[in-house]
Amino acid sequence: MPAARELLLDAAYTALGTRPWHGVRMVDVAAAAGVSRQTLYNEFGSKDGLARALVRREAESFLAGVERSLADAVGREDADAGDCCAAAAVWTLRTARANPLVRAALTGCRGERLPAQAAPAVPPPRTPPSPATARGAPTPAALVERIAGSAAGAAGATARPPDPEALRRACEAAVRMTLSYVVAPAGSDTEAAEEVAGVVRTLLGGGRE
Repeated sequence: MPAARELLLDAAYTALGTRPWHGVRMVDVAAAAGVSRQTLYNEFGSKDGLARALVRREAESFLAGVERSLADAVGREDADAGDCCAAAAVWTLRTARANPLVRAALTGCRGERLPAQAAPAVPPPRTPPSPATARGAPTPAALVERIAGSAAGAAGATARPPDPEALRRACEAAVRMTLSYVVAPAGSDTEAAEEVAGVVRTLLGGGRE
């Protein structure tokens, strides 16, 4: 049986599907999870604490999915950097469409229905994030860096790894292009991923052999 913490996070996420965050009551979240309200406060301290934990969980789950999609891509015969970035793109697009908290974390646009922690402000260069941001969702810039780094690492493990610096730049461009499809969808996820893969191959000096 899931621990009380996970049950509470699940209940909070479900509640967001039917009402805005400001309308989610702690007593209702506790009741839906089958625990006392005191247990809820013991776990998270406050409603803001619950929001931070929920957003952080969804972001971490999303990033774990990126890693799985990249591992699957690398495991395919004759995979290249384009395939890796395409796999990350498909996962990102599908998850952002299905999960408003992930979409908010990726784009920085949370809307009125979501908790403020779903889209922390991007800190200025060389300025550490505030404690609330650090405990909540990573910034969009940090997510770009994480996804691009993972994609570059996966592509470096393929049969024909490109130059590391060129690969880093190509993967970052691929992630930023993917986020443009999150903000302004065009065509299917597969079509968008193919476009991303094509850009990566072009940046790295050619198409698939």
